[in-house]
Amino acid sequence: MILAEREARLAFERVQAGDQLLIEKLRLKIARLRRQAFGTSSERGRRLEQLELMLEDAEASLAAAEIAAEVALAAIEPAKNEARDRRRPMRGPLPDHLPRERVVVPGPTVCSCCGGDRLSKLGEDVTETLEVVPRQWKVIQTVREKFSCRECEAIDQAPAPFHAIPRGHVGPNLLAMVLFEKYGQHQPLNRQSERYAREGIDLGLSTLADHVGTATHVLMPLFRRLEAHVFAAKRLHGDDTTVPVLAKGKTSTGRIWTYVRDDRPFAGRAPPAAVFYYSPDRAGTHPAAHLAGWQGLFQADAYSGYGALYDPARRTEAILEAGCWSHARRPFFVMADVEAAARRKAQSKGKVAPVISPIALNIVRRIDALFEIEREINGLAADQRLEVRHEQSRPLVDALHAVMVEHRATLSRSSDIAKAIDYLLKRWDAFTRFLADGRVCLSNNAAERALRGIALGRKSWLFAGSDRGGQRAATIISLIATAKMNDVDPQAWLADVLARIAEHPASRLDELLPWKWQKPQPSRSAA
Repeated sequence: MILAEREARLAFERVQAGDQLLIEKLRLKIARLRRQAFGTSSERGRRLEQLELMLEDAEASLAAAEIAAEVALAAIEPAKNEARDRRRPMRGPLPDHLPRERVVVPGPTVCSCCGGDRLSKLGEDVTETLEVVPRQWKVIQTVREKFSCRECEAIDQAPAPFHAIPRGHVGPNLLAMVLFEKYGQHQPLNRQSERYAREGIDLGLSTLADHVGTATHVLMPLFRRLEAHVFAAKRLHGDDTTVPVLAKGKTSTGRIWTYVRDDRPFAGRAPPAAVFYYSPDRAGTHPAAHLAGWQGLFQADAYSGYGALYDPARRTEAILEAGCWSHARRPFFVMADVEAAARRKAQSKGKVAPVISPIALNIVRRIDALFEIEREINGLAADQRLEVRHEQSRPLVDALHAVMVEHRATLSRSSDIAKAIDYLLKRWDAFTRFLADGRVCLSNNAAERALRGIALGRKSWLFAGSDRGGQRAATIISLIATAKMNDVDPQAWLADVLARIAEHPASRLDELLPWKWQKPQPSRSAA
């Protein structure tokens, strides 16, 4: 019996030690990646997602091993089944704002030791368990009493309550939930309709579509104020991504463009915001129309459609291009890292390993040194950032330029490394603009982060129903993305705005923007 218990305990301890070590390593790697605000976002994003999945599996495996070990030890000798807790993170108290429901377990009426009934209460122990109440639907009946005047026979009655949907029968909270589920959580209307039907609520697809279209129209003035705020900035991030669009007998490819105002890297006080636009193609006329009349610093990739914006002959003052070092780094990283992975794979099979490109690896390390400096100065004022860049970044940039020029002279025109070097050298003024202006960021990751939700959503909603559907999506996504950037709950904000926007003075519409919005407090009677 003792031998069996010892073997079970040792087996559990081996599993526990291995899983615990893996968990700690994964947590350390995840923490490091989260602290890295710069670099190739797609590369870091994939690594972070993979590590989080591995961490989830490791913790689940460890929990399963613990339960199995406890069951095995309890079967061997129940008397020794004491609690065997591994070291867990300290669990904080449950939120104070949640309502508490007391479930009192009656105490004993007689002593379990002697059988006496003279018991005196000493106190109580409270165990708190977090639980969720399933969604509850309700119908609000607004009763408007009608009175007639005995003197003039006139009839008086309070005005009908406002609905964001004319002649509609859905409240602002339900409407906000539908919008946020569709554009924030990537749940198409047909799936929402099916889920509501399982809960006993008949909201057909056409009804929900009508509500979404009308709500978008109601929120358009707020989108225009958001648009004005974004294009009042003197520095913008820009990018675009594909959007499948349903067409006759096929699926065409549209584009979603984003322009992001985010002054936080250089301690700017303006609140961050993002606007999105839809277009059926990627012609350069679309960004030209979006940025017509705007001038300033524009951070984006080297898409040729932006070329007209930088033309000195532009009717308004030409836009200054700021290059994205993440885009420039990516091809070098691919040549350095992918070949390294192939080398490890070939070595495992006993084959001859391909040689890692020393030029690409050298350039990647030099660019990473620049990003390391940027991490240290992120959030400082523009003049402070510029001072550090002159002292630390400029020598690294000059050395990188000399290395690339030297290697480029020895490479053929068709070489992949030559093409990656030419990408940098041909736009060297744009890439080195951060050395002359402290507001410029080293990468365009702010725009790429804004587009990440659309890239994830494509896997759920598959395609936009039409070009007009793409335009509606761009409008609502702009509002949701801006709310998230300002740490505001998008659904709660949309619900309050839809309830108030009709009666809100147009001259004070800015008060409803996410960074000025105050969450309404429940009334004392409602509480």
